[in-house]
Amino acid sequence: MLRRTFLIALVLVSGGLLTRSAVAEERPQPIKIGALTPTWGPTPDIVGLRDGLVELGYRENEQFVIGVRFTQGDLTALPAAARELVQYGVDIIFADYADAAKAAQMATARIPIVFAAVDNPVERGFVQSFARPGGNITGVTYLEIELLPKRLEVFQQIVPGLKRVLFPYDANHAYSLLAANAYREAARRLGIELVERAVRTEEEAQVTLAQVRKGEVDGILQPSGASFDIPGLILEAASQQGIPAMFVTGVFWMESGGLASYGPDFHETGRQAARLVDKILKGTKPAEIPVEVNPKVELAINLKVAKALGLTIAPEVLYRADRIIR
Repeated sequence: MLRRTFLIALVLVSGGLLTRSAVAEERPQPIKIGALTPTWGPTPDIVGLRDGLVELGYRENEQFVIGVRFTQGDLTALPAAARELVQYGVDIIFADYADAAKAAQMATARIPIVFAAVDNPVERGFVQSFARPGGNITGVTYLEIELLPKRLEVFQQIVPGLKRVLFPYDANHAYSLLAANAYREAARRLGIELVERAVRTEEEAQVTLAQVRKGEVDGILQPSGASFDIPGLILEAASQQGIPAMFVTGVFWMESGGLASYGPDFHETGRQAARLVDKILKGTKPAEIPVEVNPKVELAINLKVAKALGLTIAPEVLYRADRIIR
């Protein structure tokens, strides 16, 4: 099982500004970007940020570094981690997921913040509007709630006879409550029984997922976010019990043994965010940089896991997959 204590990791990435920008060239030290995430290290968003900056012409190890602060599913540790970034003197905070963005926003009204993997930034109070965010924050959003019904529908197409689906989630997480409602309505339309398990502590999440047995449910849905290490616990239960699991994003969970994922391409989100960071480094205030939307959605399927589960996935479903792990 993944350890869930608070850790600090430093990941050095870099690049050089294009010759048309002299901002970084004039600095005696690399620009410090502090990446804050509730997950387990550099996420696809953070990797995408690095790759995007390199594509923009940034030189490695000379003009910027990214220090990653991650809390391994512990949302309560985010505020302290955000304050540490401020105390360290970072030039920009890159907030991965809404809880990280909230912690960063509470920690500073001065340091520019660029968020990623955040849905409904206006409703959440991060920005005043997409066109003119206001304050010291902007970023890249995605349409996650709108994707939930389609994710369940794709899960049903991948797993013939999908009738009972377990959805464990953090009962204290407002977004998860919205997701549960969306899944509930989609399940009713698709003729699926949604088995909801709202947990309030990490221990309750562990017990809930440890009790899952094959035959009692036909599949498991990952909630968005990293609360209580629920995604990791789902992966363990799915692998041990031979139960198909559908995840939100692809690369990590698919390579770790998940059956499928359907959701935003978060690497692309990071690449988009790199352009916003570039604008900030060239003098534009976050308040004047419009929030962007990442419309790219990726379907990933792990055929090795499908074979182990005894599943034969229809050719028309495989044809729609953006990523297939064989």
